[in-house]
Amino acid sequence: MTAPRAPAPTRSALQAAYGATVPDLVRPGLAVLLCGINPSLWSGVVGQHFANPSNRLWPVLHASGWTPRRLNPCETGALLEAGLGVTNLVPRATARADELGDDELRAGLPRRERLAATTAPRWVAFLGLSAYRTATGERKAAVGPQERRVGGAPVWLLPNPSGLNASWQLPRLTEAYAALREAAGPTT
Repeated sequence: MTAPRAPAPTRSALQAAYGATVPDLVRPGLAVLLCGINPSLWSGVVGQHFANPSNRLWPVLHASGWTPRRLNPCETGALLEAGLGVTNLVPRATARADELGDDELRAGLPRRERLAATTAPRWVAFLGLSAYRTATGERKAAVGPQERRVGGAPVWLLPNPSGLNASWQLPRLTEAYAALREAAGPTT
């Protein structure tokens, strides 16, 4: 059974959410700490990561074996039970990730280092190749495990699940997320 969906925010609510922040969804000992680029305006309105129920993260997590069913964004407890936490490189909400500056992306890395050091996930997975490359200076980084560690945890680079990332369709996204699922091992 899935949780009911909240109504979509109004245009004025979305505009008012520029710059809003969403608290990290973490607990100690996660299998994976997912690190998005930054919250969407919808996330800024409701205070939940990947808040738009049509975000491709939700079907991809299910199809790749992370969750037993497709979750809704409000089911944060079920996400934590699956061994997944969520944070962002940049805390402020925008309509599009390309509204962020390179300095903001680079400044996010030390914050994620500290968060990973205190929560000790098995992996830190960055969702977004371009943002990761900018934040780290690793211009040739590709999807999959990286040499870098963040807060002591190994890093895995995943494509951004945003629908704006048209070069990664659902089957290919699912395959990439399933590879991390296999590498992460049991979540309980």
